Amino acid sequence: MSSLPSQLSARVRAAAGVDPELRAATRPEFGHFQSNVALRLAKTEGKPPRQVAAEVLARLEVDDLCEPVEIAGPGFLNFRLRSSVLAAYVGEQLADPRLGVEQAEHPQKVVIDYPSPNVAKQMHVGHLRTSIIGDCFNRVLTAVGHDVLPQNHLGDWGTQFGQLVEQILVERVDASALTLDEVEDLYKRAAGHFKTDPDFADRARLRVVSLQSGDEETLRIWRQLVEVSLAGHNVTYARLGLKINDEHLAGESIYNAELATVATELKDRGVAIMDAGALCVFVPGFNAPMIIRKRDGGFGYDATDLAALRHRVRDLHADRLIYVVDVRQGDHFAQVFAVSRMAGWLPDDVEAQHVGYGMVLGSDGKPYKTRDGKAMHLSTLLDMAEEVAAPPIALAAIKYADLSNGLNKDYVFDVDRMVQTTGNTGPYLQYAHARMSQVLARAAAEGVMPASAEVTVLDAPEEQALALALSGYGEVVADVAATLQPHRLCTYLYDLAGTLSVFYERCPVLRSEGAVRDSRLVLCRAARSVLAAGLDLLGIEALDRM
Repeated sequence: MSSLPSQLSARVRAAAGVDPELRAATRPEFGHFQSNVALRLAKTEGKPPRQVAAEVLARLEVDDLCEPVEIAGPGFLNFRLRSSVLAAYVGEQLADPRLGVEQAEHPQKVVIDYPSPNVAKQMHVGHLRTSIIGDCFNRVLTAVGHDVLPQNHLGDWGTQFGQLVEQILVERVDASALTLDEVEDLYKRAAGHFKTDPDFADRARLRVVSLQSGDEETLRIWRQLVEVSLAGHNVTYARLGLKINDEHLAGESIYNAELATVATELKDRGVAIMDAGALCVFVPGFNAPMIIRKRDGGFGYDATDLAALRHRVRDLHADRLIYVVDVRQGDHFAQVFAVSRMAGWLPDDVEAQHVGYGMVLGSDGKPYKTRDGKAMHLSTLLDMAEEVAAPPIALAAIKYADLSNGLNKDYVFDVDRMVQTTGNTGPYLQYAHARMSQVLARAAAEGVMPASAEVTVLDAPEEQALALALSGYGEVVADVAATLQPHRLCTYLYDLAGTLSVFYERCPVLRSEGAVRDSRLVLCRAARSVLAAGLDLLGIEALDRM
């Protein structure tokens, strides 16, 4: 079920031979859409623009979609969709479970890397954006028919666990009985102990070796730390409404056994070479090499990320890889992708993308932190928002503020502004949905709700504008799935809510009668459905009352 603008654009392209670049008409008297295609063609064909417009018009077949097309001014084409076409589309959209969102012609297996917190630490404000953005991608790509698999690349391996396990043995505590807050405090004590006690530091380093070599006691304590951390993280995932669970866990530890193989394959294929005792890959265009294996024989996160990518393509059969990670990691992932292609692990037909995001800033324009300068816990940030608004409204405010900005831009966390029900905010969209829910509830209570989803009267310009806005939903969802730019969906929903508000103010719904009232109630149903679906793709709950 393609949108009406896309149908019209395809017809004009067929007649003109180029993209008509349809634009919304600047004034109602110009119709619904305008195109300057004749003016552009006139430059290459050496003809007067109005003559070119007439020639395009002679080849154009849109009588079933539009009123007679007008040539205006120096050669603009003005299009006005037939009200019957707009009305029919609304009915078809309501009857479609996907509300006009077309399924991908070639569905892909898409692996998305998010939110990837660290074991033994609370999720902090830096995990807010990866969680919200990654979850939106998950929802949108699933909506257009792709097979989406999140991968929670948990930071559950490394030298810090030597310190943690050794500190637990020193304090003789039961790691399984700790909360995540208590584990984080223990982590701080272990780090301090490591810096001040050389004997403890030596034992902690040996404990890392024990962990990597499979010592049972060390592994038992490590597993307890992981389980405690997962329980704490899952609370935050649920609070954020993320579509992710323990089935999607793929921590760094699962790749540990593959790191030596990764190094061997890179060396055997001539991709990696020994340099000053370390195994390195020198990638054209990068100032520094990627270090695969250090001089001491250890592996860093470069090797782990290579192993993860190799696994996702080889074993998970991914057609598209999306990494939702801080924008400052751009060079790292560019190098990971380049090395993977050099090694043959990332074929040309598999797309790999790093979607970087900016930082969350405080009102002072600096990275959002606690008063003592430390990274703020994500749960604390959510608590602050819920002091100002109810949980679903607070979460809507946070998610919309995040997604409505360009992803790679920083944005200011101003909860008082974000929870407003006026202006370009998540709660404003929730309010628009709630208002339509109340109208429809009153119609049902008064026994005037039409059984049919058919629109028979669409005479008022505001009715037509709303129907036209609704018809663009499927197209914008497809666009976000292709470009990974969720602010475009936010803009669409905000514009739709504005169009709906004008319609509601100028076109009485329950005070009208007969076919007019029935048609307007169907428009309200369609608007509520599209708002609910669009909000869900953003991870925002559509409320029936506010």
